[in-house]
Amino acid sequence: MLEKQNPYKDRRIKIALIGCGRISKKHIQAIESNIDRIELIALCDNNQSNLDEVSEIVSKFDIAKVGNDFNPLKYLSFSDLINDYKKNLIKLDLVIITTPSGLHPSQVIAAADQGINVCTEKPMATKWEDALKMVQKCEENKVSLFVVKQNRFNKTLQLLRDQILNGRFGRLAIVTVNVFWHRPQEYYDQDQWRGTWELDGGALMNQASHYVDLLHWLIGPVENLNASISTISRSIEVEDTAVLKIKWENGCLGNMAVTMLTYPKNLEGSITILGEKGTAKIGGPAVNKIEYWMFEEKNDDDDKVDSTSYETTNVYGFGHEPYYRNMLDCLQGKADPICDGKEGLKSLELIIAAYRSAKSGSTIKLPLKD
Repeated sequence: MLEKQNPYKDRRIKIALIGCGRISKKHIQAIESNIDRIELIALCDNNQSNLDEVSEIVSKFDIAKVGNDFNPLKYLSFSDLINDYKKNLIKLDLVIITTPSGLHPSQVIAAADQGINVCTEKPMATKWEDALKMVQKCEENKVSLFVVKQNRFNKTLQLLRDQILNGRFGRLAIVTVNVFWHRPQEYYDQDQWRGTWELDGGALMNQASHYVDLLHWLIGPVENLNASISTISRSIEVEDTAVLKIKWENGCLGNMAVTMLTYPKNLEGSITILGEKGTAKIGGPAVNKIEYWMFEEKNDDDDKVDSTSYETTNVYGFGHEPYYRNMLDCLQGKADPICDGKEGLKSLELIIAAYRSAKSGSTIKLPLKD
C-alpha cells in the first residue's frame, strides 16, 4: 500500500467529478452510497445543461448525511478548477474523470502534477503512449491512479473467477466472449466526439472495453492475437464491428465478437469457458446471468448459481458502488486496488494490439514493445 494513502485514514475524501454526461449518473449513485466517506467539493462540465442536470441530482442527496452546507462548486472548465486548486481556493484529494476518453490523459496528468489522486473511466486513454505516460506521471508525483473496471465486482464474474483460480475447469480449452449490442446512429450523433478515433474509439475501445478486460483478468496473459474490424453501418470514423482470434500463454484458444448493430436492442454480453473438467457460460445482456454451469467435481459454490444471477436494466451493472468502496479503502490504507493504472494498461494493451493487427493484417505478439 502507498504511504500516500495514510493522510486520508480518518476523514472524508474530498473529490471533484469531472464530466457530467451519460456515465456520470452511475458515479453520482456511487458517491451518494458512500457519502459518509466522501465530501463532494466540485462538479465540472463544459456543457451547462449537463452541469445543471447533475447539480440537480446532487441537490437531492440526503442532507442528514451530507450536512446543510453541502453545495458543490460548479465549473465549466477543468483548467479553471485546477487553477483554483493551485491558488488554494479549493482543497481536493481525488478527481473522478468521466469525460470523453481522449481527454483523460491531459486531465489525469494535470491533476497528478498538482499531487491530486485520480480515478478515470474506461478506457484510460485512446493511445498507448498516452496511457504509459499517465502511469509514469502518477508514479512520479506519488499519487494513486484508479481505472474503473466495475464489471470485476459483478457477482456472476466473481463466482466464475473463483472456479478458475481453484482449478475447477482443469486445463482451459476454448473461451468465447460476445458483445452483441445495439447503438443506433442517434447515439453517435448526440455529441461530436462520439465515434472518433481521437476522443472515443470504436466498439472495442469504448463499448466492449470491460469485456476485453475479462480476457486478461479471468483467463490470464495473452500470447498473441489477430483481429479484423469493420465499419459496416454507422456513419462514424471507427469500427462498429470487430472479431478477435486469441491465444493465451496457458495454451487456451478463443475468440471475441463485438458489434453495435444488433437489431433491435442489446442481445448479449457473455463469456463462455470450456475446460477439460468444467463448462460455464455467463450471459444475459451484461454478463448478469449464469446460463450454464457444470463441473466434474461438485462443491458448495454450485449452490450459489441461482442466487448469483440478477436482473439489470442497463449494461453498466451495479459495480460502481463497490468500486468506490475499494477505491476509498485504498486511499485510507485499508485495501489494495482492484484496478489501478498498471492493471488498466492490460486491457488497453489488448485493444491497441487488436487495432494494430487489423491495420497490418498480421498477428500481434504480446506484450507490446512500444
